[in-house]
Amino acid sequence: MYNIYVVFNCLPRKREAFVKRVREEGILDAIRAEDGCRRYDYYFSEEDENKLLLVEAWETKRHQEIHIGQPHMETLRSLKDGYIASTELKEFEIR
Repeated sequence: MYNIYVVFNCLPRKREAFVKRVREEGILDAIRAEDGCRRYDYYFSEEDENKLLLVEAWETKRHQEIHIGQPHMETLRSLKDGYIASTELKEFEIR
């Protein structure tokens, strides 16, 4: 299993709107239907109203690499400009 998390620092008061837009555009459904996707979930920070956590789990790193090149990911990247100030990506292992 290949696991990553992404911390998004959202523009002020844009966090919920970003997730709503990703859902409405059908991007979440498309990602979750991809081959090898085991988990793709957003979580809101209780502590910081502008922080958003994304947890992804893929069967293999290769599945995640293929995911990055999908057309719906280009749409997602273009959406981020209006909602996201910065991102931080990390790999992690579940034991």
